[in-house]
Amino acid sequence: MIDSEETIDRDDACASCGTSPGRRRYLLAGAAGLFSYCSETCVRAAQSAERKLRWRARRRVMKVLIIGVAVAGACLVPHQGPPGTRPAAVVSAPPAAPAPRAASAPPPGWFGPEWPPTEIDLLAALGHDAWIHPLAGPVRRMPRSDSRVFGAVRPGDRAVECRNGHCGVDLGGEIWGEYVRAVHDGVVDYVQRGPNPQHGGEFVRISHRGGTVITQYFHLAAIPRRIERGVVVKSGDIVGLVGDTGVKESPPHLHFSISIRPSPERPEKYMDPEPLVALWPLRVPIDGGEAGMVTTLSEPGMPLGSMALIPGRKRKLAALKRAAAAAGAPRDSSGSSPAGDAPAPESAAADSAGDE
Repeated sequence: MIDSEETIDRDDACASCGTSPGRRRYLLAGAAGLFSYCSETCVRAAQSAERKLRWRARRRVMKVLIIGVAVAGACLVPHQGPPGTRPAAVVSAPPAAPAPRAASAPPPGWFGPEWPPTEIDLLAALGHDAWIHPLAGPVRRMPRSDSRVFGAVRPGDRAVECRNGHCGVDLGGEIWGEYVRAVHDGVVDYVQRGPNPQHGGEFVRISHRGGTVITQYFHLAAIPRRIERGVVVKSGDIVGLVGDTGVKESPPHLHFSISIRPSPERPEKYMDPEPLVALWPLRVPIDGGEAGMVTTLSEPGMPLGSMALIPGRKRKLAALKRAAAAAGAPRDSSGSSPAGDAPAPESAAADSAGDE
């Protein structure tokens, strides 16, 4: 506030009451400039009005922040799928969790990871590697319904870890013929071209990390000529096109699966890839062409979660299998191996997809 005697010739009115301030005026610097007032009362009234405006603006900003936090919190709530879509029979108490493995100290002079590695160890190792989503961005493709998640109901005798039969997740299908890319550096382990209606159509199986991790890509419409067994592929290389080969009752899509085999002496085991697919970086095309860049800034996906085991399903399958064996029926065309045997690459791949 300035008491000025040098501006007595100015004839501007008081900014508060509109009267002429006369010879004695008060100058106050506000947010919009310098204002002249006739008395201290008008100055205090102007200051009070300016404070009210500032607090009103602060309250508006706080409302926007509160609404934004509420919307973000609602988006992060875990989704359990639409009501009524999961089997009503799954009401029994879950089995008791296994006791945590005691960490044993290695003998003096020895070091290295625990053996055999658990699924948690393998997930942690995969989380530190450079993997990408098999389908291009900018929209992250995730399973859209309970029938597309790991462990969903599928016919046939499948691996026990696949629960009700589905040994992978179904992704995409919005664009028939879009590129399917290798999720990581690896070596092509098996290629199925031509008719294969009973076991997933055309597919590619790739071995990663020295054969300890295997990824499989089913229902492909076509496979590039260069993709042959033993060929080295890099992360992001095209391994096929999304199609509907081997699909019977669903639209075109990519059936993607991951299996692990820590050592040649241990059997191959499928795992749910949905938590990894929800976090892997996306490859976004540039100007709609084949060239693209990988981004780690894409929003994570919201997993639906794997399907719980339907009680009695395994017992029914075992009874049917015993009845077929007693009747002298030939071996099932899926090529599944007896329990405890390590499946061959082609039979393991066939069991992963089956009838979709």
